[in-house]
Amino acid sequence: QVQLVESGGGLVQAGGSLRLSCAASGTFLNIPVMGWYRQAPGKQRELVATLPSGGSPNYADSVKGRFTISRDIAKNTVDLQMNSLHPEDTAVYCCNAVISRIGYGVNEHWGQGTQVTVSS
Repeated sequence: QVQLVESGGGLVQAGGSLRLSCAASGTFLNIPVMGWYRQAPGKQRELVATLPSGGSPNYADSVKGRFTISRDIAKNTVDLQMNSLHPEDTAVYCCNAVISRIGYGVNEHWGQGTQVTVSS
């Protein structure tokens, strides 16, 4: 079994900062990609940022210059530093990981999500 556990969500005023963290646990070979997605009420889930191991980050246009994604490959973690938050950043943020496991191939896994609320 693979688990992704997020932490760090909460309530912040516009212009403030939050840092989200996600840790993967279980038995697996490696994690080619980790990232963050978000879903606001009444909207579809959208990519926020992804970071392949040994590669460059990919950001949604709406967060470029404000959010920074980082990974600790050895610890199987991914963080999202969110600065200059806007009310429209309010959403449930979910950790995503593409994980390679013996006998299962490469599959996508999701965390349970953490709420981020930005007040105006």
